[in-house]
Amino acid sequence: MFQSFLDGLSLIVSWPGLLYLMGGIILGLWLGIVPGLGGVTGMVILLPFTFGMEPAHALAMLLGLFAVVSTSDTVSSVMLGIPGTIASQATVLDGHQMAKRGLPQTALGAAFVCSAFGGVLGGIAMALSLPIALWIILAFGSPEFFLLSLLGLLMVGAVSGNAVSKGIGAAAFGLLLSQIGYPVSSSTPRFWFGNPDLLDGLPLVPIFLGLFGIPEMMELAARRTSIAHIEDSRAENDSLMQGLREALKNKWLAIRCSLLGVYIGMLPGIGSAVVDWIAYGHAVQSAKDRSNFGKGDIRGVIAPEAANNAVLGGSLIPTLAFGIPGSGAMAILLGALTIHGFAPGRNMLETNLDVTFSMVWTIIIANLIGAAVLAMWGRQVARAAFVDGNLVVPAVIMFIFMGSWLWQPSMFTWIVLLSVGLLGYLMKISGWPRPPFILGFVLGPVMENAMSITYQSYTPMQVLQRPTVLILLAVVAVVFYFAVRQTRQRLSDFNIEITRESRGSLMLSMLMALGLCVLFGGAVWMAQDWTPLSRVSPIFIGCMGLLTMLFVLGTDITKLRHFAASGEPGAGGTVGTFLRENRDEFIVFSMIAVMVAVTPWVGTYVAVLGFAASFILLWGRYSLIPTTAYSFGIWLTLYVLYDRMLHTRFEPPFFL
Repeated sequence: MFQSFLDGLSLIVSWPGLLYLMGGIILGLWLGIVPGLGGVTGMVILLPFTFGMEPAHALAMLLGLFAVVSTSDTVSSVMLGIPGTIASQATVLDGHQMAKRGLPQTALGAAFVCSAFGGVLGGIAMALSLPIALWIILAFGSPEFFLLSLLGLLMVGAVSGNAVSKGIGAAAFGLLLSQIGYPVSSSTPRFWFGNPDLLDGLPLVPIFLGLFGIPEMMELAARRTSIAHIEDSRAENDSLMQGLREALKNKWLAIRCSLLGVYIGMLPGIGSAVVDWIAYGHAVQSAKDRSNFGKGDIRGVIAPEAANNAVLGGSLIPTLAFGIPGSGAMAILLGALTIHGFAPGRNMLETNLDVTFSMVWTIIIANLIGAAVLAMWGRQVARAAFVDGNLVVPAVIMFIFMGSWLWQPSMFTWIVLLSVGLLGYLMKISGWPRPPFILGFVLGPVMENAMSITYQSYTPMQVLQRPTVLILLAVVAVVFYFAVRQTRQRLSDFNIEITRESRGSLMLSMLMALGLCVLFGGAVWMAQDWTPLSRVSPIFIGCMGLLTMLFVLGTDITKLRHFAASGEPGAGGTVGTFLRENRDEFIVFSMIAVMVAVTPWVGTYVAVLGFAASFILLWGRYSLIPTTAYSFGIWLTLYVLYDRMLHTRFEPPFFL
């Protein structure tokens, strides 16, 4: 086996293997930085170019690309508050707050180091775990998947800050939206209202881009400043080396989260969609001082970045050993293996063991090179935190909307993106944490599918006789205990969303709670006539949501009464003041909404260019020459990247 390990290294470092690996790394770094593209898009683009190549070189290029996406996606998460990919959602919570405080280099330095460490540990763990991979994967059935999803959902408390009841309500809303479309246990679609676009459920990429991206851009445009709230000259304690020191200081957290990423990555269907949230929740629950989480705590960057880079090593094991791809990227890799004449299973673990180990070396080398390249450019990247926000907003809005369009090219996608963006901003200013919403939306289908299969395949006694179920039940019980203790002792007194409570925010929060009461009640009423397995989840979610909303309403009413009883003149402000404070944000949102509304009439090119030009000229108050130059840059990006390279089908004008 050791000789195969060395042979795998020679396949990668021999010429021209190293050249192909570097090409994949460079493309992967770029794809990760641009919101909405990601590794799957890159692998789809590269796959046709691998035909006729040496198999080891083709796999090195594909894996090299995918391995570094989870490193470079940190850039947009930290700098813009927008997850570059689904794997970097949790990094937004503290990473972007650090950038706002003028510490982007520290956040990026820690993230790059931990990403490299997690990726290397993931590759090593993959190599060491191959002998026990069969036992681990076969030991996990639908009961274990349900408990693992439940474990992830228990992290709602850890990502809700000091608004746990609103966090549970947001998670219930996310769970409810995940029920749209066909369930696994029935051929009757749910909550589709006669709209064919809803039969497959709501698309994921527009959900997380809209929830985090649009609110941040609205706020940045309204501030009329740079991303960082301080001047460049005042960020004297910000450096990549400081990030490295912080990573070394929290090395045991990075190690634990990396191992967490490897072994969750082994489980098909879980992977990067939830591991960063579980790692973040672990960081919160294992910390003695939680007061800085959500405000720019470096541990909130270290934990998810170490975990999400380690997932790749774990996810390769079921793909290579059993031909079970756990994600879209692994499905593409499985296709590449088939094209190049490889068959998963004994073929990859015995006959072609050197090729398998070449993948291990690819993961290790790619993560080290990717982190080193980003670290060298980290200072230049961090300067984006001090660029005029008016120059940032139109370009980022273009990437957000075009990234969603790539996922599902239809106006329905943009409508979902815009709607969720408005919802995300309303949640932010009313004190509702957004992370639980996306956590519920991602975990909803996984939990329901696992529950349905378990109900049909096992008796309760058979479930309880599985050793892995008993182990996971014990883990769930421990996590639940700490979550309850954390809430009762108010040790979770930290803010995931930095929101100042006022009369206006509380009134908006109550309106949202009342609206959700109607939605939850309507969901329960509509589910009455469905089959038992189709209705059990919506009814349970609806009832849980209704109870939570009643608690939220009671809490908000109590706080409003506290303002009234304080005796201080103007305590809590007025609703009018609250509306005026958020007026500019809603004006910016209206400009984005106009772009979406006119797209079917004038086409994608004109709508996006019109938004960019009007924003720079009217909102940013730039002169005509810079506006023209900026608009030309937007057009060039649309044409070269999305039209010619990605062959995107744009929305044509109505007269064509």
